[in-house]
Amino acid sequence: MYRHMTVITDPSYDWISDIYDTADFYFGALEVTLSEVVLKVASPNSFFADITRRFPSMSIFIWCNRQNDVMEVVVRNPEEYPLVMQEIRAYPSMGVIDEISDDRRLYLSIRECHCMKGDTIVRHIGELDILNIFPNMLENGWAYHRLIVFRHKDLEELLRRFDNWDNWGWVYKILRKVPFDGFIASSLTLTADALFSGLTERQIDAVLTAYRHGYYNLPRDADVQTIAAKKKVPRTTFQEHLKKAENKLVAALVPHMKLFNHASPERRRSLRVK
Repeated sequence: MYRHMTVITDPSYDWISDIYDTADFYFGALEVTLSEVVLKVASPNSFFADITRRFPSMSIFIWCNRQNDVMEVVVRNPEEYPLVMQEIRAYPSMGVIDEISDDRRLYLSIRECHCMKGDTIVRHIGELDILNIFPNMLENGWAYHRLIVFRHKDLEELLRRFDNWDNWGWVYKILRKVPFDGFIASSLTLTADALFSGLTERQIDAVLTAYRHGYYNLPRDADVQTIAAKKKVPRTTFQEHLKKAENKLVAALVPHMKLFNHASPERRRSLRVK
């Protein structure tokens, strides 16, 4: 049996900053200056930006691994929800391979990544030495991007492309530009590998299936017995996979939660896009 022990060191000691201070020392000779930039961009040819402009109660969050997209659509006005869902499902190039929805939230797994198609913002970011930190968020016609910039000249090139109105028609505004400090760096260590590599396929399927059936809603839309019956598997089997997955996920999240919990409110706010 494995047991986990979490040790909290002196909160005043920022070990991640020490690492990046050392990195800055070596990168200095290569003219590398790490910085975090948050900007918002309006594109005249984006379906998703346009729909958030027309439905102001909605927000879209997009994750991408350069092969597939995962999109979360949140609609706070219940009267707008069916109209938004109708437009999104009718969009011709969505290529949805999986869908989870309730009365105000929709998750879509897209068959093919849209980020690198055409003259998208993410494609231009990817052509430069700039790291786009997902998720990207869209609200009120604006796409919000959090970037890690390694060289200032790459940021200048990106903004030059935005300024080239005749070709792209983009409007942008820089919301924040700060040095890439240790606390920001710590937020990037929460990787998919760290969270999910210990889960089996059946455990992952159990969590996604439970979520799809509203098991995690308050109040719950379905219990373990109901979900297992729909999947035509024994209740004890499904519950075992679900509980093992939940235990592994919580164990993987706790160290990151402890780091976040020991940060000041100002530093926590620095992780927000807007």
